[in-house]
Amino acid sequence: MQTADFDYHLPPERIAQTPIEPRHASRLMVLRRETGELEHTTFWHIGEYLRPGDLLVVNQTRVIPARIFARKETGGRVELLLLRRQDELTWEALVGGKRLTAGKRLQVEGGTRVEVLAELDGSRRLLRFEQPVEGSLALVGQMPLPPYIHEPLRDPERYQTVYASTPGSAAAPTAGLHFTPELLERLEQQGVGFASLTLHVGLDTFAPVTEDDPREHKIHTEWCEVTPQAAEAVNAARERGGRIVAVGTTSVRTLESAARRAAPGQTVAPFSGPTDLFILPGFTFRAVDAMVTNFHLPRSSLIMLVSAFAGRERILAAYQTAIELQYRFYSFGDAMLIL
Repeated sequence: MQTADFDYHLPPERIAQTPIEPRHASRLMVLRRETGELEHTTFWHIGEYLRPGDLLVVNQTRVIPARIFARKETGGRVELLLLRRQDELTWEALVGGKRLTAGKRLQVEGGTRVEVLAELDGSRRLLRFEQPVEGSLALVGQMPLPPYIHEPLRDPERYQTVYASTPGSAAAPTAGLHFTPELLERLEQQGVGFASLTLHVGLDTFAPVTEDDPREHKIHTEWCEVTPQAAEAVNAARERGGRIVAVGTTSVRTLESAARRAAPGQTVAPFSGPTDLFILPGFTFRAVDAMVTNFHLPRSSLIMLVSAFAGRERILAAYQTAIELQYRFYSFGDAMLIL
């Protein structure tokens, strides 16, 4: 297995720069794993492929406005992107600026002071704020859109799912951006169930794998939680013969992390803590029967995950079809349903 096996060419104009309105008007490609058959519809019609008793499992994380700016003591401007909170004052962050070594002090624009505690790999730093910064992010922070989106976002809520409730992510679980309250109600009336879990998304999720052999790639941990109620809903749905439909790769990784802790006869167990689960072809899925996902970056851990689920050749062929049919790619793009 080589990282180059998961490469493909995407014309830049296929990268969606703005979200479509309404959310559920995005296109939906349906891929059937057993046959490789493709169907094309809109997300509003996803219920036609779901059955009463199926369980949609969504990630309820909420993106925090984690992009903030600070000044060095010399006056130079620095960009900080908060990735993961370690305690009330300490955060792991990406920094944009030179010579930000341990001991350097910064003044957040419109906010508190911060010190660089330690240098991590690359441009990562461990930061300690003089005061808790989370409560002031709404005033001093900006929404951290991915670097391939160049258009300003008029409404920050469009980079949140409609069910986002637990703050903590540096990026949105984008497969869930297609759902609207109207569609959720329609699916509930159809007999489709819902369960919520949490995984706070870090930027590593979207980063290209740079190693030639993807098995040598280190994926950073992300905090996730499957509550007892969510685990009970998943186990009960499976026992009734319903399918577990994960909304997004973050839900997949969380469910499969919980499945590794399940007792005999269970699909998943309640779980709260960090996960570093890296899903590559050859992985045995224990909890997920189907998934909703967007179209992912070449050489990313995400295209490797969906390839593990549906087969690399089938995924790359589906992506090529999507390019030819002018689907929209990445965070604000169209969706796939893999059955």
